[in-house]
Amino acid sequence: MKKKKLELHWQILIGMLLGLLFGLGMSYISWGKEFVSDWIKPFGDIFIRMLKLIAIPLIVASLIKGISDLKDFSKFANIGGRTVLTYIMTTVIAITIGLVLVNVFQPGSGISTETIDRLTATYAESSSVQAKLAEAMNQKSAGPLQFLVDMVPSNIFKAMGDNKSMLQVIVFTILFGISLLLIKEEEARPLKRFFDSLNEVVLKMVDLIMLVAPYAVFALLANVVVSADDPDLLMALLRYAGVVILGLALMIVFYCSIVAFVIKKSPFWFLKELSPAQLLAFSTSSSAATLPVTMERVEEHIGVHKEVTSFVLPVGATVNMDGTSLYQGVAAVFISQALGFELSLGAQLTIVLTALLASIGSAAVPGAGMVMLVIVLEAIGFPADKLGIGLALIFAVDRPLDMCRTVVNVTGDAMVAMLVGKSVGKLGKPSVKDWDDNLENLVSS
Repeated sequence: MKKKKLELHWQILIGMLLGLLFGLGMSYISWGKEFVSDWIKPFGDIFIRMLKLIAIPLIVASLIKGISDLKDFSKFANIGGRTVLTYIMTTVIAITIGLVLVNVFQPGSGISTETIDRLTATYAESSSVQAKLAEAMNQKSAGPLQFLVDMVPSNIFKAMGDNKSMLQVIVFTILFGISLLLIKEEEARPLKRFFDSLNEVVLKMVDLIMLVAPYAVFALLANVVVSADDPDLLMALLRYAGVVILGLALMIVFYCSIVAFVIKKSPFWFLKELSPAQLLAFSTSSSAATLPVTMERVEEHIGVHKEVTSFVLPVGATVNMDGTSLYQGVAAVFISQALGFELSLGAQLTIVLTALLASIGSAAVPGAGMVMLVIVLEAIGFPADKLGIGLALIFAVDRPLDMCRTVVNVTGDAMVAMLVGKSVGKLGKPSVKDWDDNLENLVSS
């Protein structure tokens, strides 16, 4: 009989709390920031690298297994169509919520000229802001269908070596899985067995990596605290940050409403089972890094069948960014309010469309939201010479808001997986596997 352990989400929460307290304490010591950066942060970085390490193998193995288990391509097309349509609907709802809130509360009207000047002097010429502007300009200069071209890899091994190319890996893997369905069963069987086995091995790697999650989030949160920007500037942006967080909270309520009234499951149970993935999303600010854990929680702990999770969740991590899209709407209008740039109803509708399209092509990594924001601002005719000032206005609070919106992105992916799973009859009972399930067979008596 196994000894009862403290549940993983409580372990991670304790790690986060201790990390926050430790980081706060070290921020008052002259050598504290350097100590955390040199001796604590690397453990968090290693954890994120380990998660990214298995993301691509997990996508390939689980998606091929999911498609080959269907035995019927029409089922896959049905799942794919429902997934894309649902993701578009939730993204539009998220952007609309953000625009309504920012127009009601008008946080930009409360920013003084002195604060704007101070933020501009602090951040407008920073290397990070300039890098975001340059990356956004590169994306904007591409043709209208460039995102479709970028979805198709020219070299699959090169694509597999870069987590930003996740969508290319998904396209190749779908083509591979469909081709596996179209050949004779006896010819497909060896490959199918290989990917079935690979999928089980990678999922076991997720279990092993999660053993160190509480310690890793301690390191990540401690580094976030000691790296925080000027607290006075953070307070000046509190109204803006509050509007964003209120919108993100309303999206969580929306997801829970779908879980309760459409999927007919307890929203509290849903949040509890998904919480380790949500907490990791908060700590890492990366949907891509969190993907292996999200897939494991949704499949084993919530009960969505692999043929649904293997497609819905990797695609969601790449194209479904409800939290980030909501932030686009709030940030674009906030910057316009603060700098006196009038937005018509047509311009705000343009924000909805542009943020929707930008979310599809955006990488699921920290900081991608600011690149999307530049594209949105350009689409509504925001003066090019003020783009750097606009980004400087929100740069101080971007990282903590990025952490919060990544939680919403991951929660939205999980909700859509449940919704699609229920609609195609693939939402069953959870079947939890532990890292040491087979350990006793390896230990001699």
